[in-house]
Amino acid sequence: MNQTELLEETLILARKAGNAIMGIYEKDFNVEYKADESPVTDADLAAHKVIVAGLKQLTPDTPILSEESADITWDIRQTWKSYWLVDPIDGTKEFIKKNGEFTVNIALIENGKPVLAVVDAPALGVSYLAAEAIGAFKDKGDERIELKVTTKPNKGLIRVVGSRSHPSPDLAEFVKRFDDVEMVSKGSSLKLCLVAEGSADIYPRLGPTCEWDTGAGHAIAEIAGAKVTQLDGSPLIYNTKNEYLNPYFIVSALEG
Repeated sequence: MNQTELLEETLILARKAGNAIMGIYEKDFNVEYKADESPVTDADLAAHKVIVAGLKQLTPDTPILSEESADITWDIRQTWKSYWLVDPIDGTKEFIKKNGEFTVNIALIENGKPVLAVVDAPALGVSYLAAEAIGAFKDKGDERIELKVTTKPNKGLIRVVGSRSHPSPDLAEFVKRFDDVEMVSKGSSLKLCLVAEGSADIYPRLGPTCEWDTGAGHAIAEIAGAKVTQLDGSPLIYNTKNEYLNPYFIVSALEG
């Protein structure tokens, strides 16, 4: 299967998971809490089942790491050259609040780098998709547009994306380096997609995230032309250690 076919099939699968989520979103649902106090709902588990079953059909020989099945040992994971990285619902807190800013994240990782991905926001009716050999796109169902970052801020105004549910004092300090700043709040991996589509200039993530939170949005932002780096300027890479936590990172469309 070539990248175009694989990307389209992944989009179909993400939307199928999104439909399963919306069937629960529109009703009362059960919320439980993991050991780290992060919430999980019936919808997370339903979407996980849909995605894992679908990926096993699409690429039977490619391993899958999902937030809801993250008990795979490092001894096994360190042998992976290629694998699927999945967050069935990124932004579970936004899902619980019912503000629509949650996403289905599916990314294909090769040698530590996300190379193909879909971010679907089922409550908003929009999907983002990207593959290295094809480009990055925003799809509203009846319209698909190619994504390109905005490299030159409008009249010096820097649009900085911040988390809807995880405000950071480090972010407040970070923005002091710019003379004219507009803060944009958004939940889930939609923050990375805002940079990809040119609606924001920079997303400094100065708080904890896990690899499944960022893999899909990372691919979309980078393929659209953004830089995704650790604070020291080195690339943000995946599956290089025993734990799943990312270092702090910056997604930037700014030149220089």
